[in-house]
Amino acid sequence: MAERRVVGWREWAALPGFGIAAIRAKIDTGARSSALHVETLETFPVDGVERVRFVVDAGSGGRATEVETDVLTRRIVTDSGGHRTERIFVRGLLQLAGLRLDIEINLCSRHNMRFPMLIGRSALGGRFAVDPALSWTAGTLPATDLPA
Repeated sequence: MAERRVVGWREWAALPGFGIAAIRAKIDTGARSSALHVETLETFPVDGVERVRFVVDAGSGGRATEVETDVLTRRIVTDSGGHRTERIFVRGLLQLAGLRLDIEINLCSRHNMRFPMLIGRSALGGRFAVDPALSWTAGTLPATDLPA
């Protein structure tokens, strides 16, 4: 079994496929899926495929980024308050602690949350160990020169 990388309860991550070089993320083993705060969201068909266009504001001095990609699926998600809502899921490339992973991300409003991204256990699965006493173990910003 490969050695797991240790991450803290909050880390810098990147979503290079979405043009986001740095985003603050909360690591949440209680959440099944990963979530990304989006400012706007619209879906539309292209040649019979459902697409989504959304705007991400990564915060911390970053600028808002418009992203367009295929909709992977729609699923009901129960939030930490027990509220159930249908969310759009997309595939995205996550860069965390020196690894690049293809993960599912649901798009939602996290405007009342401190972290624009939540990384859930399905993305962490078997590759990371989470130490809740640690923060920012991967450094202050993610490396942007990793191989794809």
